[in-house]
Amino acid sequence: MTVLTGRETGVLVIAATPFDVTGALDLGATDRLVEWYLERGVSGLTILGQMGEAAKLTVEEQLAFGRRVLARVAGRVPVVVGATAPGFASIAALARAVADAGAAGVMVAPPGNLRGDDSVLSWCWELDRVLEDVPWVLQDFPLAGGPPLSAALLRRIAEACPALVTVKHEDWPGLDKISELRAQEREGARRLGILVGNGGLFLPLELLRGADGAMTGFAFPEMLVDVCRLVAEGREEAAFDLFDIYLPLLRYEQQPGIGLVVRKLILHRRGALACPFVRAPAAKLTQETRAEVDRLLTRLERRLAATHG
Repeated sequence: MTVLTGRETGVLVIAATPFDVTGALDLGATDRLVEWYLERGVSGLTILGQMGEAAKLTVEEQLAFGRRVLARVAGRVPVVVGATAPGFASIAALARAVADAGAAGVMVAPPGNLRGDDSVLSWCWELDRVLEDVPWVLQDFPLAGGPPLSAALLRRIAEACPALVTVKHEDWPGLDKISELRAQEREGARRLGILVGNGGLFLPLELLRGADGAMTGFAFPEMLVDVCRLVAEGREEAAFDLFDIYLPLLRYEQQPGIGLVVRKLILHRRGALACPFVRAPAAKLTQETRAEVDRLLTRLERRLAATHG
């Protein structure tokens, strides 16, 4: 069974959760979605994250979806499962269930009500203890309500939590934090994997600062894959040139409030999702917004054709 080591590179894409037109979990469409992601060269899948609408699923649905994805992937790439929950018992139960089904690890975000570095450290230590040997990813996402995590605090957490292998870096601004973490390692700190989020909005710069790859869910994951590959090959300008073509659409998808609805609409149009349904509470797309998405997609197609022509 594949387990996370913190040495993962490339794109461990944040996967959407498929629903049908009634809003019911669509396990049949899950197989189609998994294959669509894998065909685009991702290094792994991350499910039941914020983009996966995990908080809108029942516990039974989370387990059913997680097991369906893991069965479909069948060890071809690592699968990380979001396990954030209010209490340690819920986190540990989901983590053990998905680990037994073949998950490579879990991702957990500390609650935003923690006050001070010592309380965050204590919470992470307890999490590491209850997870036992299940590798985990620490989601650093203060913009979504998580506690601020300085590079110095992350070093303390890494030292106290042996099962922690990777940071999902979504601080903003956060480029200097990546540099600080890598500088700490050169001074002897334990190495943590760094996979970046925020749709990949700063991906080329983050990779050059020392990130290993991305853990995010842009509707064109093949672009993220190619940018990671080009940077790894030392073709930095080519990576920036490719990234720039997609940037208007990437920026549009990152809008708070409507970003997920836009992303699922695009995934539906690209054939990844049978239905773009987003469970309530969710924003409604206006006619004007749909027209803007169409325009951005048309411009993207034209720029890609000109590049390859």
